[in-house]
Amino acid sequence: MIVTRTWLNNFIDISDVSDAKLYETLNSIGLEVDNIKTYTIPSKVVVGRILSCEKHPNADKLNICQIDTGDGVHQIVCGAANVVHAQYVAVATVGAKLGEDFEIKHATLRGVESAGMVCSASELGLPNIGDGIMILDESIGELVVGKELNEYKKVADTVIEIELTANRGDCLSIHGVARDLSAALDIPMKHFDYESQNQEKIGLAREAELKTPNNVHGSLKYMMADVKEVHDALIFTLRLAFIEAIQENAISNIIKYVTHTTGVILRAYKTRDLLQKEGDKITITASMKDELTYIEANGKFLSILGVSQNEASRADDKTVKVLFEASYIEPHLLVDAVAKKKLPTDELFYNSSRGSEPDLTFGCKYLMYLLESYSGCNFFDGSLSFEEEVEPKIITISEPEISNLIGQKIDKSEILRILNALGFRVHNSSEEIIGIIVPRFRHDIENIQDVAEEVLRIVGINNIQAKPLKFFEAQRITPASKRYQTKKELRQRATAAGFFESISYAFSDRSLLEKYGFPLVKEELDIINPITEDLNTLRSTILINLLLAAKRNVSYSKRTTALFEIGTIFDENRQEHERFSLIFSGQEESESVCNQGKPNNINFESFVKKLSAILGNFQLRSNTITNALIHPYQSADIIINGSVCGYLSKLHPTVAEAFDLGESFIAEIDFEALMPQHINANPISKFQGVYKDLSLVVDKNIPFNQLSTVIDALALPLLKKCYPIDLYEDESLKEQKSITLRLFIQSLEDTLQEEAIEETINSILEALKEHYGATLR
Repeated sequence: MIVTRTWLNNFIDISDVSDAKLYETLNSIGLEVDNIKTYTIPSKVVVGRILSCEKHPNADKLNICQIDTGDGVHQIVCGAANVVHAQYVAVATVGAKLGEDFEIKHATLRGVESAGMVCSASELGLPNIGDGIMILDESIGELVVGKELNEYKKVADTVIEIELTANRGDCLSIHGVARDLSAALDIPMKHFDYESQNQEKIGLAREAELKTPNNVHGSLKYMMADVKEVHDALIFTLRLAFIEAIQENAISNIIKYVTHTTGVILRAYKTRDLLQKEGDKITITASMKDELTYIEANGKFLSILGVSQNEASRADDKTVKVLFEASYIEPHLLVDAVAKKKLPTDELFYNSSRGSEPDLTFGCKYLMYLLESYSGCNFFDGSLSFEEEVEPKIITISEPEISNLIGQKIDKSEILRILNALGFRVHNSSEEIIGIIVPRFRHDIENIQDVAEEVLRIVGINNIQAKPLKFFEAQRITPASKRYQTKKELRQRATAAGFFESISYAFSDRSLLEKYGFPLVKEELDIINPITEDLNTLRSTILINLLLAAKRNVSYSKRTTALFEIGTIFDENRQEHERFSLIFSGQEESESVCNQGKPNNINFESFVKKLSAILGNFQLRSNTITNALIHPYQSADIIINGSVCGYLSKLHPTVAEAFDLGESFIAEIDFEALMPQHINANPISKFQGVYKDLSLVVDKNIPFNQLSTVIDALALPLLKKCYPIDLYEDESLKEQKSITLRLFIQSLEDTLQEEAIEETINSILEALKEHYGATLR
């Protein structure tokens, strides 16, 4: 990307910024300067005004000019053909040095005296702008006869070549580079706006129309102008020469100049081939084909949006009426489609594929301004446009996050100043959180890291204090992540225990729920339009769905069906609850040599073991939950952390028969009870502990969990574990039972003494005797 100092000055006032400061700033903000060159015009080269021009009497290719150079009228012989069309020219007066061995002196050419030389651009050390002398006009400033040309800064300019990374398509224009400099130098941008000065206009809608028969990708804007008198101003040609981009005709030069200035992709079409007869209307059609937008006019192909233009449609020197097109398309849509189709592209594809300027009105107004101001062209009134609707990209940031990413505190006000200067808009802002809208010309900005990089490059990497590397990470553990992790672990353990996961609808058959004694959602809260007749209500248990799934497996000759599901159920008020439900039906294990092809069916003990492998430690006690699926003699409440959280049961025989199942076991647990609890770490004793067995006689109706509750309430410091290892009943004990408890006793402070062990055991005996009349066996 090549820019010049005065070209940048169109959008930002850098007259007080030195070339060295400009060089340093561009490098610091990531626009690496590859080359910088300041052009100087030799002294004694002045603005001259040609008063007369006559043919040389002794040479066909020479002309004798009378030129006012401010200090008088001088006769100068000139051999350039275009001098006859010139009024103001660059004159090297006598004594001017155009090179080490090239000094202008009085000379006699074919017998005619000549006091000076009319210069071309290349003779003054400027880039070549074409054959002949350099004709001056007021595009470089007010022309004052006799004023040294070196004082015209637009001619004696500083040219800067910048290396851009592929993602910085926004800086493929003078305006884009000026925007970055504005943020870095804290100099406001100059606002550009223009309204046509042509008061006698014909409405464009009478001459042309735009149709988009399908939803095209991209935005388009069309204008039309009468360009009979179009010509290049010197500043256009000179600056295009600086960037090595002079085109083949005046229209192409202006189009290239505006595109390089604004970043808006512009094309110019001739209209004479589109009209069959005078008075015809031009119908422009933009339509999608193969993921790209093709543009036609009156059935003739013009271009592929952002890719290429039909050369036959390009405006030329003979064009009287030009159709101008400004366009924009998202780069990612363009690049993928072109690569897939391997389409030929033109020079503008480079800009559009990296991200051009999406503000088409800006480009159109700048084009109108140049053509009306410098060429006297007349534009038709109005424009035709189509703009693709795009959701704005919003990124949420905060000052602490930006500062952490950069490694140094940056004030919120400075962050906002930089982002505003770079074209970002604040969507909403609170004390800490800032929502920003990413401008469309920055398609490469995706996340807060990209935003932090923008702030960093404007602040300047050299202005960041060197510090040891630190890593900052946001808190990623949330209630949602904890639930996800718990479900993931449950699934893994259930699968390891031989279960398969079932996924079913959150609906069920109302008649089955009612038949088996489960609560129903209130009728006024139930679903109005069920998806099927047998899924006509919200489920209040997952077990019915699992039973139906097990029945289907049996019909496929499956001898073992082990299913689980983690899902949502609904109570009568339609409140949601999560449940972990399981069913195991049929053989406990697969047929093998080990069981001689006759494996045992699942039973209560083996089902409890499988459930323990999934849930970990839990306790069972006599069942208190009722529904028609539960077996009256083989069922139990599941107790975790002292609270009833679900139940397990053998499936009632009549239900098993109704679903064509053999012996089956079910369980349903409240998922909330399975969420891991925070446990404080306890010190580990380095002293040896002892195991003691305590055999007691108690009422046979007293479950172990009641005994353990009493023991836990004692909070004995030496007692680390207490669990049952034996249970015995016979006629001699009558209404009592014998239960043996194994106690693990250990001290954190010293080796256990016999007195301390006896004291712990006696405390347990006395408490159990007091509460339940327990005695030693």
